Amino acid sequence: MMMIAIAQTSCGKSADSGGGIVTPPPDPPDPPVAGTNDVSFWLTKGDQTALMQKQSVVLSFVSTTNSNPTVLVDSTRKFQTIDGFGYTLTGGSASLITGLPAAGKAALLQELFGTPDESGAVPIGVSYIRISIGASDMSSNTYTYDDMPAGQADLSLASFSLNADKASGTGLIPLLKEILAINPKIKILATPWSAPVWMKDNGSFIGGSLKPENYGVYADYFVKYIQQMKAEGITIDAVTPQNEPMHDGNNPSMKMLAAQQADFIKNNLGPAFQAAGLTTRIIIWDHNCDLPIYPQTILRDAAAKPFVDGAAFHLYAGNINVLTDIHNEFPDKNVYFTEQYTAANGDFAGDLKWHLKNVIIGSTRNWSRNALEWNLANDPNYGPHTSGGCDQCKGALTISNNTYSRNVAYYIIAHASKFVPAGSVRIASEETGGLSNVAFVTPTGKKVLIVLNEGNSNVTFNLKFKDKWAVTTMPANSVGTYTW
Repeated sequence: MMMIAIAQTSCGKSADSGGGIVTPPPDPPDPPVAGTNDVSFWLTKGDQTALMQKQSVVLSFVSTTNSNPTVLVDSTRKFQTIDGFGYTLTGGSASLITGLPAAGKAALLQELFGTPDESGAVPIGVSYIRISIGASDMSSNTYTYDDMPAGQADLSLASFSLNADKASGTGLIPLLKEILAINPKIKILATPWSAPVWMKDNGSFIGGSLKPENYGVYADYFVKYIQQMKAEGITIDAVTPQNEPMHDGNNPSMKMLAAQQADFIKNNLGPAFQAAGLTTRIIIWDHNCDLPIYPQTILRDAAAKPFVDGAAFHLYAGNINVLTDIHNEFPDKNVYFTEQYTAANGDFAGDLKWHLKNVIIGSTRNWSRNALEWNLANDPNYGPHTSGGCDQCKGALTISNNTYSRNVAYYIIAHASKFVPAGSVRIASEETGGLSNVAFVTPTGKKVLIVLNEGNSNVTFNLKFKDKWAVTTMPANSVGTYTW
C-alpha cells in the first residue's frame, strides 16, 4: 500500500504533499453524554478553533421555564422556496481544479457537490453555481464565444463556438459534466461580462455598450449558448443579461443602462427565448443593492416584465433590505443574491460574521431564493485573473502544488449548503439576544436554524419549537447550524 505524507493546511485540514488531496475523516466525537439528543449542532468559530465541527453537547427539548432569550422557530409560517447555495465557478477556478491529480480532483468534487449527511463535515452539498458566458475577470484571458478580427463582424454567428471552454487548459465544460454526474439537479446561472467586442460601440472588452443594431444578434448569441450547452448535457437554469451593468471599468465589462436592458429584454431576448422554446429564466440587474431603481425600472415596464423571472443583487454597496423592497413591490417576481467576495486582506472572524449576517441570513430573510459567494478557487497569488481583473478576491479554496486549503468563504456557504438543500422553504424565526438567524424546513421535514453570534461574549438562549425548547450556548464570534 502506498504511504502518503500529510501536510497541515492553513484551515486545519490535511492535504498530501505528493500526488493528490486527502480529506481526513472528521475528528472523533467526544465521549457520549447521557440524555436524549434532539438537536444536532455544528459550529464554526471566528478564531478557527472549530471549523464546521459537530458538537457533542446534548440538546434536549424540554418544557422547564427559564429566563434566557428565546429564538422561536415557527414552521407554520412559510416564505420563499430555496434554490440553493454556492459559488461562481469561474474559468480560473475551473482550470485550477482541472489541474489537480485525478484522484484529488474527484475527492474535492465529492466534498463540494456530493450529497451531504451528518456523519462528518463533508460533503457540503453545494447546490447552485454561477458561471460566466465567455470570460469573467477571474479568467486567465479575455474571450467570448464569437471573437472576430478587428473590423469584422459575424451577424449570422457562423463562428460561434464553445471551444474556449472545452479546452483542456480551461476545463469549464468538462468540469461541469463531472459536477453534474455527482449532482444532476444542481442549478446553473450563466452571466456575461461582455458581449463580443464587434457588437459594442467601443470595440473593447473594457466598458462600452451594446450597439442598438446588434440587440437582435446578441439575443441570438444567448440562444445559441443555451442550446449548445444543452447539447453538451448542461442545462442553463437562468441567465442575467449582464454582470454588474453599471460597472464598466472591469476587464471584461459592458455598460447596460436600465432602459437599455428593458429594451433588450422586451424586444429581443425575451421573444428570442420564446421563439426557440427555451425555459431558461431571465434574471435582471445582477449588481449592487444601492440602485433599486434599476430593477424597478425594468419591472415597471409592462412589456418587459412578463419575460423577467426576478432580480439579482450583490452587496458591495447598499443595504440587503432592498431585496424585500423589490419583493413587496413585485411579489410575483423572485429575488436572488448572486455574488460577494472575501478579500485577500480580510480577517477570518470579521468576514465570517459579516457574510453570515448579510449574505446567508440577510439575503434569505429578505426573500432571496439563493445565496452565492464569489470565486470558488484561486491560487496563492489570487489568480488566475485578467489584466485589470480582481487581484484581491480570495477564493473559497486556495489551490497550490496539487493541494488545497479551505478559506472563510468555504465555511460561510457550508453552514447553509450542507443542511438546506434545494427545495427547502424558509420559515419564521425570531431574532433576539443579539443573535441574527434564519430558519428553514427541508423537503424531508427537517428543521434548520442558522445562528450568528457576532458579539464578544457567549450567549445562552432557548431554541424554541412547538412549545418546547432546547437550551444552548453560542460562543462569541461564531456561527452555528442547528438541525432537528
